[in-house]
Amino acid sequence: MSAPAPSPPAPGRKTRLGKPARLLRLIGAFLDPRAWAHGAKLLNYYNYSHVAPLRRLERGPGCAISPNAAFSNPERIRLGARVSLGARCTLWAGHAHGRIEIGDDVLFGPDVLVTAANYRFDDGHPVTAQAMDEADVTIGADAWLGAKVTVLPGARIGAGAIIGAGAVVRGEIPAMAIAVGLPARVVGRRETPGPADPGE
Repeated sequence: MSAPAPSPPAPGRKTRLGKPARLLRLIGAFLDPRAWAHGAKLLNYYNYSHVAPLRRLERGPGCAISPNAAFSNPERIRLGARVSLGARCTLWAGHAHGRIEIGDDVLFGPDVLVTAANYRFDDGHPVTAQAMDEADVTIGADAWLGAKVTVLPGARIGAGAIIGAGAVVRGEIPAMAIAVGLPARVVGRRETPGPADPGE
C-alpha cells in the first residue's frame, strides 16, 4: 500500500510588527554602526553620481532634475532648456568622446537609461577589462521617453518623438514618430494639433 501524499505546506503570511517592535527596530538602527557606515556610502554615491556632476554638465534654464538621477562623465552631457528627468534616470556619457545631447523640453519618465558607451565582448575576459565602443546620442526637442526606456550608443531620436515604456532604442527614430518595443520600432505618428478655432 502506497504512502499518502504529503500535504502541501501552509501558505506564508507577512508578519506585522506592532508599534513597540517598530520603535525598538528604529533604536537598533541608530545604535548599529553598520547602518551609519552604509549611510556614508550612500552619501558618497549621491555626491559622485549626482551632486558633483551637476556642477559640470551643461544645462539650459528651467530644467527639473530628480534628486536621484545619476550622471557619468558629465562634461560630455548637454541638457537643453526645461528638460525634465524623472526618478532614477541615468545618463552615461563616454569615457573618451561619446556625448549625450538632449534638446529643449524633453521629458524623461522614471528609470530611463541613456548611454553613449558600451563594453566590447569579443576581446577576451573579463568583460569589464575590455575597451568600450562609444558613439554620440542625440535626442531632439520635445521628445518624450516613457518609463524604463534604454537608449543605446549612437541612437538618434528626432524632435517630438515618443518612445513607449520599456523600449530599447538603437539607430534612428524619426521626428514625431511613436516607437515601442525591443528594439524600438515605429508604430505611429504624433500629430501636431492645428491652430485653435477662433469660435471656440
